[in-house]
Amino acid sequence: MFHLLKPLQAGTLKLHNRLVMPPMATAKAESDGKVSQEILSYYKEKTEGGYIALTIIEHSFIKPEGKASRNQLSVSENSTIEGLRKLADVIHQNGSKAIMQLNHAGSAAKEEVIGTTTVGPSAVANIRQGDMPRELTSKEIDDVTQAFYDAARRTKEAGFDGVEIHSAHGYLLNQFFSPLTNKRSDEYGGSVHNRIRIHIKVIEAVRKAVGKDFPILLRLGASDYIEGGTTIEDSKIAAQEFEKAGIDILDISGGFCGYNVPGSTEQGYFAPLTEAIKKVVSIPVILTGGITEVKAAEQLIANNKADLIGVGRTIFKDSKWPQRAIESLTS
Repeated sequence: MFHLLKPLQAGTLKLHNRLVMPPMATAKAESDGKVSQEILSYYKEKTEGGYIALTIIEHSFIKPEGKASRNQLSVSENSTIEGLRKLADVIHQNGSKAIMQLNHAGSAAKEEVIGTTTVGPSAVANIRQGDMPRELTSKEIDDVTQAFYDAARRTKEAGFDGVEIHSAHGYLLNQFFSPLTNKRSDEYGGSVHNRIRIHIKVIEAVRKAVGKDFPILLRLGASDYIEGGTTIEDSKIAAQEFEKAGIDILDISGGFCGYNVPGSTEQGYFAPLTEAIKKVVSIPVILTGGITEVKAAEQLIANNKADLIGVGRTIFKDSKWPQRAIESLTS
């Protein structure tokens, strides 16, 4: 049997194959962040036929000051639950599991979008954006943790199969993880263990919100690929701590380099990161990055580079790709 077609169990999450649609921002939500008909139609089309086992919804903001861009999905208030329930239903009707990605953009937000000064671990400009943030206080870090708790509770109430905590692509939790943007001298700065202290608090809060049987994923920007930034050695330590804290699946991507590796075009270009992390954890690991061919996806799992394969932009451009890919293996 092909590796891509094998079922996978992670905690209480049962997947019928190894194909994942990773989170990709669509800017199709209503202006207040609520689920629109356009979003429902988009996810219905992408998950048609049940070829994708796991659908991770685009990053959704947990607090208005953490909104990354206009028309971004919101999970920041109870009034979003009704629309989110419809979204989970659409995906379930197509035979895919649905995960909500929770995010705070931190200094990657834009003042013109949020209407206030951006925040970050330190008053250091975000490499991917321009505005200078102000440093979060310890009390405000607690408020962010509470916002993750509330967003996770809403996600469960809306009928999703799990949540994903976003700590990649230079957003707030990733900003704490990266020495490029975390210059703090308190318990949240310095060593890797200090830089992931907020992550552990968030994981614990989310677990408290959803209970012990609800899957929690974490998307980790495992390397910045920038001098002085986060390295794979940092991420191996972090990954082990996240597993101990109760993460069920790790979803690996880039840090301040975004979802690309500078100068790399091969399929599954984050494979060196996922392979290294897989060696130090026992939970499943998702690999994404430039995968356009089913043979490449199959090979990456066969070679133990990852347990699950995320195909993003290829599916974004071509909704029929999952069907053709799965059928090419079964015919």
